[in-house]
Amino acid sequence: MTKLYVGNISYEVTERELHDAFAAHAAVDAAELVRDRASGQPKGFGFVTLAMESDAATAVEAMNGVELRGRKLRVEIAKPRDRGNGHGSGGRNRMY
Repeated sequence: MTKLYVGNISYEVTERELHDAFAAHAAVDAAELVRDRASGQPKGFGFVTLAMESDAATAVEAMNGVELRGRKLRVEIAKPRDRGNGHGSGGRNRMY
């Protein structure tokens, strides 16, 4: 499986629309919009998980710059999440 980062998503786009847009080019396992924890409103980016790693380059090439609901998507292979040391992201002095 490969995860793609999708940025510049219109706030009106649904997870189903995002899924379907990518499904035209690759086998999609999941599409997720990142939402604000407090309001539940979309933040304008999300992730699409592809079933086959070999589809990643094709999907990025096909979807990067494509307009969806008036905004041009920015698509790239997602980078592994950097857990960092907790400083600068609200995690300072947090006990786990």
